[in-house]
Amino acid sequence: VRFVESGGGEVQPGGSLRLSCIVSDHGHMFPAYDMGWYRQAPGKQRELVAYISQYGNTYYIDSVKDRFTISRDNNKDKIELLMNSLKYEDTAVYSCNAVAGSPADSVPLFGSWGQGTQVTVSS
Repeated sequence: VRFVESGGGEVQPGGSLRLSCIVSDHGHMFPAYDMGWYRQAPGKQRELVAYISQYGNTYYIDSVKDRFTISRDNNKDKIELLMNSLKYEDTAVYSCNAVAGSPADSVPLFGSWGQGTQVTVSS
């Protein structure tokens, strides 16, 4: 499975970005995957920030709830992350992967990652 992320950039606090993740080489399995957006800030561990199940159920960590929205398009093998009201602490490299387990206690399903997309919130 391959993941290709895009849409990052540098924005001011309060700004917005929309990230995209295209998934390929999945053997037509994409619709069956629970998917997640992860982020890793400098010096910190990678964390799951948003999750969408194969059924469309969503989960967010508290720090992004009501600001971020995850969505999926099974016809395009794609997930997106709309990020509003961005804060300095949202600065990180954002990556996507399939998710195994419940969102609050999950692990990435695949060991391979895409290159990620850098989000920098700066004034």
